[in-house]
Amino acid sequence: MSLANTEHVETAPGDGPGGSALDPTTAPERSSRVKGFAERNALLALLLAVIAFFAVYPDSSATFFTTQNASVLLGNQSVVALLALAVILPLVTGYFDFSLGAIAATSSVLTAGLMSFHALPLGVAIAVGVGTGAVIGGVNGLLVTRFGLNSFVTTLGMATLLGGLIQWYTGGQTILAGIDPALPRFGGATWLGLPRVVFVVLLATVALWYLLSQTPFGRSLYAIGSNPRSARLVGVRVDRSVWTTFVLAGALAGVTGVLQLARTGSATADNGTSLLFPALAAAFLGATAVVPGFFNAVGTIIGVLFVSVAVSGLTLSGASAWASPVFNGAALLVAVGLSHYLGRHRGVRTG
Repeated sequence: MSLANTEHVETAPGDGPGGSALDPTTAPERSSRVKGFAERNALLALLLAVIAFFAVYPDSSATFFTTQNASVLLGNQSVVALLALAVILPLVTGYFDFSLGAIAATSSVLTAGLMSFHALPLGVAIAVGVGTGAVIGGVNGLLVTRFGLNSFVTTLGMATLLGGLIQWYTGGQTILAGIDPALPRFGGATWLGLPRVVFVVLLATVALWYLLSQTPFGRSLYAIGSNPRSARLVGVRVDRSVWTTFVLAGALAGVTGVLQLARTGSATADNGTSLLFPALAAAFLGATAVVPGFFNAVGTIIGVLFVSVAVSGLTLSGASAWASPVFNGAALLVAVGLSHYLGRHRGVRTG
């Protein structure tokens, strides 16, 4: 049940043989380029259309297209965006990690608890929270690669286990007292008119884009997702690479938990768990954009913005409370179908 893929680099018009303005271009080539451009930018165009619609729609126009709403939306969705970036790391190699929301919750609760219950410094608490996320990711990766367990079932079981442990640790209570005020102060502060947490997401997006598309390691991950047997034959250390993606995803989920703690100023047992499905929807929507058929960082961020802007517009228009989960679920189903189709269209492995 996974889409895995190998990112490719398309020659831009004007580059390479037959690409200059002086060379003739056949009608099929022009048609292919137009189709490729449309596929790469369809989600972005849809996002702009949704923004335009709610900006002029009478029930939402007064509050939707405002700097205040944009700032709140970007700040709140930064947490979802960071988790969505974590989600695509295992997906690139063909594996799911359904425990990432629970890992974020664990990191959030542990970071808060270490400050509140044990009076540890902020830096130490954050390091332990993020490090715990990486360790849990490593355990998931070990179970999947070394013992050959199904990633879907394994990570779902891990999510359930973590949920129980968090309930035990917190006693079902919200952790409010004892949290270093510098953390929520950072979560609520702005820089250049934008919430500071947005810049954390931008940094993570650039780093992940560079890792996946500009490094040999990233290209090997796409090769594993496309055909692990062929990747192994050409010397790629498949199991180690897959394990590394689980570790990195766990660490990024740990950062997500800390970021959510910074935004809310408190930690509860369900911190992070409600973020998983919006993050999955964004990840699969992202696989239909920028590099269609392939999970990628920039497309994922566009997916997050599309889902969040649409839900915000519906909410400001007076839609009922059920509209948000229904839209998230529908977006996930449509995105999975589209990314599956695009993956098969390009000959990559799907499950």
